[in-house]
Formats: sequence, structure tokens, C-alpha cells
Amino acid sequence: MADKRTILVCSCEDTMPLDEGALRRGCRGADIETARQLCRAEIERFRAFAASGDPLTVGCTQEAPLFSEVAGEQAAIAFANVRETAGWSADAKSAGPKMAALLAAAAEPMPDVPFVGLASEGVTLIYGRDDSAIEAARLLADRLDVTVMVAQPKGLAPPRTTEFPVVQGTIRSAKGHLGAFELTVDNFAQPDPSSRGELTFSAGRDGAVSQCDVVLDLSGGAPLFPAHDLRDGYLRADPADPAAVLRAVLKARDLTGTFDKPRYVTFTEDLCAHSRSRIVGCRRCLDLCPTGAITPAGDHVAIDPQVCAGCGQCAAACPTGAAAYALPPADALMRKLRVMLSAYREAGGAYPIALLHDEAHGAPLIDALARHGDGLPANVLPLAVNEVTQVGLETVAAAFAYGASALRFLLRARARHDVAGLHKTIALAEPILQGLGFGPGRVAAIETDDPDALGEGLRAVEKAEPAPRPATFSAVGAKRDVMRLSLRELQRASPAPVDIVALPEGAPFGTVEVNVAGCTLCLACVGACPTGALSADSERPMLRFAEDACVQCGLCKATCPEKVITLRPQIDFRAATAAPRTLKEEEPFPCVRCGKPFGVRSTIERVAAKLEGKHWMFKGSAKRLEVIKMCEDCRVTVMSEEDFDPYGAPPRPAPRTTEDYLREREEKAREGES
Repeated sequence: MADKRTILVCSCEDTMPLDEGALRRGCRGADIETARQLCRAEIERFRAFAASGDPLTVGCTQEAPLFSEVAGEQAAIAFANVRETAGWSADAKSAGPKMAALLAAAAEPMPDVPFVGLASEGVTLIYGRDDSAIEAARLLADRLDVTVMVAQPKGLAPPRTTEFPVVQGTIRSAKGHLGAFELTVDNFAQPDPSSRGELTFSAGRDGAVSQCDVVLDLSGGAPLFPAHDLRDGYLRADPADPAAVLRAVLKARDLTGTFDKPRYVTFTEDLCAHSRSRIVGCRRCLDLCPTGAITPAGDHVAIDPQVCAGCGQCAAACPTGAAAYALPPADALMRKLRVMLSAYREAGGAYPIALLHDEAHGAPLIDALARHGDGLPANVLPLAVNEVTQVGLETVAAAFAYGASALRFLLRARARHDVAGLHKTIALAEPILQGLGFGPGRVAAIETDDPDALGEGLRAVEKAEPAPRPATFSAVGAKRDVMRLSLRELQRASPAPVDIVALPEGAPFGTVEVNVAGCTLCLACVGACPTGALSADSERPMLRFAEDACVQCGLCKATCPEKVITLRPQIDFRAATAAPRTLKEEEPFPCVRCGKPFGVRSTIERVAAKLEGKHWMFKGSAKRLEVIKMCEDCRVTVMSEEDFDPYGAPPRPAPRTTEDYLREREEKAREGES
């Protein structure tokens, strides 16, 4: 699609070359304007472009605040960093196609992000072990409603005036978030008002509950929460580090009022495959969530948006699309990749490497590499995302379908939280790419905090050929839909298309295999299947399977009473257009009275054979045995006509007591004597 906007690119006082030809080829239809010092000497040129009201893309992020102020509301402006990511590089002369790709991608619109509200009235608990907690409270008392809790108070001087409460207690457990913390405290006690030389406390009690808006943890012990640095409202510092304590105090001072937090993940309960009938199937998100924001809630899970820190691993791993990332949604991210890779290719670029990074860690690293090193290679296309761990298989598949030669994820050397979900995504993508002829090592992570190591890692990536027939599809829709679409397009564009690729254990695609000899067609698996992959027929005893809908949750296997179901992870690219296949089919049994088909012939005959002449209800009565071979309506009718008493069992033998056994023993003894 032609870009109808104006693109302003500045050489930043000739510190980087501009390839206008590449820019025009990559941003077809756009009005390309170059400058030398757009933010100072040529600011009036920018003002004139902004006054026209046409959409603008400016190839500068350093002076974005100035440009936004000058333009006001006259123009819609998108900004792209082409200096640190392309122009300031040892490969700057060949970076024209990359600049075109970055400018084209910057203009791709992103959907609005929903928010959730957090409210704090400033009720703060400072949890400490010594005088440092009291000193922190003195710094906060004029701004916050402070209470100090000391785990094992020793040598604390009584205050001349009680400005804030000081209590004793050990926090046993904690839950909640900014504005809604709930703490369970053991050994809780108030100080004695008669404390003289040092604070003394009365006998403590266990199980006390405290509620507050902010928790400042200066105890020096284990964190109260998993992934504690991601928990809004929970601040933790080493009490032996005065600078760290001061930083935590300054942060706490600002935690009053109302705050908007992105709703990182949207959740659709009906799509969740967590459990059915109290049998647990899929728990991928539960195993990956670092903050504990996800909890079981019956047949599905529940995600607390106030606790969720936005790592996105649940959305990346969710096989049904019940959990979907919203910052941005997967389809929006894929569209941005499409525009970027397409523009790069049209501008004449080759062997593109997509580099996905976050703003907090990746952007400063790239900036440092550009300012103090060789910069990014000309074929590396950086794309910032909120969290690298949000990226799922659908985005990886789309990148290679659109023509990426390789894909790299930039991670911290020491991650803030567990990134197992991303490594599982990479492990799932590898066999698919290799099975389709792309070769090994196309997708990997670079885990470093060193800019030079980042540059070396990117320059070491082998220049492999991208897809020979790059896809051009535009992803629109829910996550599971765009995943199916991107995988189909990847197979179509691949160097060596095949129909089936075997996948590792735990993959969200695969087939179900049934031991036909042991299956009784009870259809318990159909009732348990959350996606409709297994289905029955209303007319005949039949079990059908649609592989395209299967997410390998394992509920069918766990529910099957005969234990004849096994799962085989694989991806069959024909499944999307294939009709459901029949796993087992049998003849229905006709009612011997009215002829209505019901049940399964083999099951009815097997049950009748087991009961005939062996159970008291059917001994010596052929009519009673015929009841088993009747449909539900005829069975009721015959039972009423025959006055059939299901409780008319033969009398039970009298219970035997100790006296009975003793009497029998005496009788045997007398018989022996005689």
C-alpha cells in the first residue's frame, strides 16, 4: 500500500548519510524531504509542513518534544529513530534500506490500550528490623499515613512524642497490590506506653491482618512477593544501603492518588482450556506467570489486572487465544513487521535480521552501541516491544513468512523475571523452521548487558537466504486465528514446504490417537474437549476429530475411562482445510421393541452377555434381559407393565455373630468325639 504521508529525514548536521533513492523505493508514494538541521536552523521548514495538516513522519526521536510543541494539534506526527539505529553505524553508507524500513514501520498505527485504575490514599506500612525503618518513617510522615512494623525489636528508643505507630510483628504472608495490600502478621503486639530505656512489647498474637496501600520493606529478608520488583506499591531496599533506602523513600512519597495502569492482557473465559469436571488440562499460563497474577477459577483461570506486570508470557503460551496481549495485540505487531520487512526488501536490502527488544533495556543498549561503538549492522532491523517475552509463535512465524532471514530477541544478562516462556517459544519455532527448509539457528536470544557483545552477536549471525516467496498477508483477528494464518503462510513461503512437522512435547498443535479396540464410544472425551476438536454425531455412534482445533490440552486423555487416548504433538498444515476425520464408528443398536436406534451395538451385546444368567435380576427371566436391549422410552413402559421391582433382590443371609461361630465349633467337636 502506498504511503501518502510526508517523511522528513535529517542528516543531523551531516553526521550520517541519507540515501534518498532507497527511501523513495521503500516508502513508495510518500513525499521524502531531507534536511541538515531540522530542529534548529530549518525549524521553519518543519513548521510549514506541520501547518499543512498532512500526516508527518519525522526521522528523529531526540527532538520529538520540540517538534510536537511546534506542531501543536495541526498534524499527526510519527517519530522514528534512524540515527542511533541506522545512521550512526560503521555500515551507515549501506543503511538506506533500513532507514526506509524504520520510517515506514513508524507510520503503522497502533490501537489504543485499555487501562485499569489503582487508587492509593497513602496508608503505608514500613516493615523493618532496626532504626532505619523509623528514620524512613520520619521522612515520610509529613506526606503519608505511616506505621512501622519491626520484626524483632531490640534497643529501639521510645519516642518522646508518638508521631506514628511502631508495632512488633513478623509478616507471614502478603497479597494484593498498590492501594489494596493485605498482610497476615504473626507475633503482633503494641508497645507498652510505659517503655522507658527501650521499647517493650506485650505478648504477641498470631494471625493478625493488616491492610495498607503501600509496603516499604526494609527488613533485609526474603521478598514478600514473587518477582517483587514488578509488584506495584511494594518497595524493597537493603537497610544496610542508605542510598537504596533513600531511593525507596522518595518513590514511596509519590504513591498517593489515582493511577492508570495498562491492561496488558485481555482474557476470554469461554476459550480457556484449563479444566473440565475438576480434571486439569492446560496450565501453561499458571506455570509461567512470575507475579502470581493468574489463579485457577473453576474450568478457567482468572487474571488479576492490578497484579499483572505485563510480561506477556501467558498470552504467548496460551494455545486457544483465551489470553491475548494488548500492548499491542499480536495482529498489530505482525502488521508492523510486515510493513518493515516489505519496505526493506523494496528498498534493496538483503538478509534482514529482525531484532526485537524492549525500551527499558534494549533501547539504551542500542543507543550506547551507536554512540560509542560500530552501531547496528545495516541488515539488522530493530523493533521495540513492551516486553520481549510477549512475543509468541504467531509473530515468529510471520517474521519469516514476510521475509526475515533471522530473528533475534534481546534479553538482559540477568532477567528481571523468568523468561522460560520465550525459550519455549524458540524451542517450538526451531523444528518448524527446520522442517520447512530454513535451517537451524534462525531464531535465538541474545542475553547481554554489553553493547559491544550485542554488536558482535549480531554480526556473527549467518547470512542465510530468506523465504523465496515472501508473504504479503495482513494479519487481522484474534490470536489463534492469526497464528493459523501465519503458519499457513510460512509453509507456503518456505524453501521446502512439507505437510507435517513433528513437534516437541507440550506443543499447542497435534493429533489425537485412539486405541479403537478399547474405545467404547462413551464420548466422555467429547464432553471434556474445550475447543470442539473431538465431536460426536447425533445420528450414529461416532467419534470425530478436527486437528485444526486441537490444542493438546490433554483433557480428553485424562477424562477417558478406558485410557485409550494418546496425544501426538505435530503440525499438519493441511488441517485448516481438512474435514474432521472419523476415529471410530459403530452400528447403533435397534430397540428390540420399537426399532429405534440407540447406544452402541457392541456395548449393548457385551453388557447383555455379562448379565445373562449371572445376575439375580436376570436369572430365569428372558423378558428382563430384553429390557437391556430397549431404548429409554420402551424400558420404562415394559418395567411398569411387568411390575418390575428393581429392589426385589433375594433375601440376604442372616448376619453371622460370634455366638454362631462358637456354636458351630462345639457341634464339630461333639461330632468328632462321637
